[in-house]
This record gives sequence, C-alpha cells and structure tokens, in this order.
Amino acid sequence: MIEIVLDTETTGMDPVKGDRMVEIGCIELENHIPTGRTYHQYINPERDVPAEVVAVHGLTTERLKDEPTFGEIVGDFLDFIGNDSKLVIHNAEFDMKFINAELKMFGFPSIDKRRIIDTLLIARKKFPGSPANLDALCRRFKIDNSNRTLHGALLDSELLAEVYMELLGGRQRGLEMELDKKSADGVAKAAAEESASSKQFREPRDFKANDNELADHAKLLEELKDPLWNK
Repeated sequence: MIEIVLDTETTGMDPVKGDRMVEIGCIELENHIPTGRTYHQYINPERDVPAEVVAVHGLTTERLKDEPTFGEIVGDFLDFIGNDSKLVIHNAEFDMKFINAELKMFGFPSIDKRRIIDTLLIARKKFPGSPANLDALCRRFKIDNSNRTLHGALLDSELLAEVYMELLGGRQRGLEMELDKKSADGVAKAAAEESASSKQFREPRDFKANDNELADHAKLLEELKDPLWNK
C-alpha cells in the first residue's frame, strides 16, 4: 500500500483572499514505511510574501522570485502523488484548500477528499483534550524535532511520517509482527529438527515366508472361488 505524506507552506491563511503556496514537500510510504522517494519544490507565488509569514517559514519574496510557478510544476507533483494513493496530511483542510485552489486555477480537477488521511483528526480522537499540533505530537512520541526552527514542507513531512507511524500503533508494531513470525518459524524449525533427531535408525528387515507359510498360502489359493485376478 502506497501513501504520500504531504505538507505545504503558503503566503497566508486563505487562497480565496489571494494567498498562494510557496512550498510542497512529500514523502512516499509503502506499508507505512518511508521508501526513500521524496518530492520537494519551492514555488514562486507570483505575489509578495508578508513579513509575518516569512517569520514562520523563512521564505521571502526575493528568495522565491526565480522558482517555478505552480503551473510549471503541477505535472510533476501530480505524477508523484499518483491517482489513488492516500494522502497523509496534518490539518488536511488547510493544505487541501490551497492545493485544490491551485489545481483549479490551472484547469485541473480537485483531489478527491476520500484520499485524505488527516493525522490531526486521528490525534484528537486518540488524545482528546491534549495539544495535537505537530510539535506537541513530536514531544509526546519523543521524536527529535530540534531542526524545526522554522516550518519547512519537507522536514515537516518527514516528522509527520514518524508521527503517523506512532499514531497507528508505534514503530514496535511492525517489529513485533516480524519477531512473531521469526519466533514461529524458529519454533517450527526446532520442532522439525527434534522430531527428525528422535527417530532411531533401524536396518531394514528381511521377512521371508517359511515352507509352512508357503503351503498354507497355496492351499488358500486353491480354495478361492472366482478370484478377482482371474476376471
């Protein structure tokens, strides 16, 4: 099963008011484990980036002016996320309204909301009343986020991939399954070896009929009426 952990950075809070994406980061998972495939792209938002937002992610108008626009990278982005992979996003409503607004702007259909796995909703359900932002979840699960001095789409996706695994049951889940399988295989192997070693070797025995047994057999054959082998 392929899933894509995804995060974005933007110029503000609302694409309806003209805010745009400035960064996308994606991590590919297979059976919840990172495959090593990533997608990362800075984007020219074709507008100024407000100072208060620069304080969050550090991406200035000047820094982004030579990056491609979303229209120039949309094909690569859609190729990476595929047509049916689940998209794992923290506070998915925020990211998806920007992604779908950009897709609509360039004539592409919106992403089906049934593809979305929102880790914020999972965390709130699992830990009701507790902080559920990414930093709080990293602290809860003892995930090192010391490099997160600023928000960054790829770094946040990497952290979210670890958080997602913990929300599903933890790193030990897959390890325990593997250990259980190895243990079962080991028990079966040991039992087979013990069974094989417990069998005592005996020389083959020669069972030859004596004269009396041969005579009794011949008499029996004479007494048989219409035996099967004569049909």
